[in-house]
Amino acid sequence: MQNSSAVRVLVVDDEPLVRWSIAETLRADGYDVVEASDAKAAVRAATEASPTPSLVVLDLRLPDCADLGLLGTIRRLVPDARVVVMTAFGTPEVAADACRLGAFTVLDKPFDLGDLERVLARALAAPPTT
Repeated sequence: MQNSSAVRVLVVDDEPLVRWSIAETLRADGYDVVEASDAKAAVRAATEASPTPSLVVLDLRLPDCADLGLLGTIRRLVPDARVVVMTAFGTPEVAADACRLGAFTVLDKPFDLGDLERVLARALAAPPTT
């Protein structure tokens, strides 16, 4: 699945191997990938990256933020970005809360990278949320 328009994606995960796997898969698909390992770096990347990310792949639990607070912050900073939350600690309540806060969807870890690619393609094709 090649993405010729070089859409910028911010990948946020504190697990280096998970972040690397996602980032390399998306780069191979033609995405322009920015990585962050914690909430502070994610906020910096979301606001300092030029252009700002169109997609954010966001781990729910990070060393400096273990709730949906970062999702709310990302949605305020980059309102046009589609956010896909990923978590190993998902519940129906967490998924519902994330979607209410503006997440496109929630993926339960572990997931197949092909599933992530398909979700991101759907997110890009979805009508604007703002």
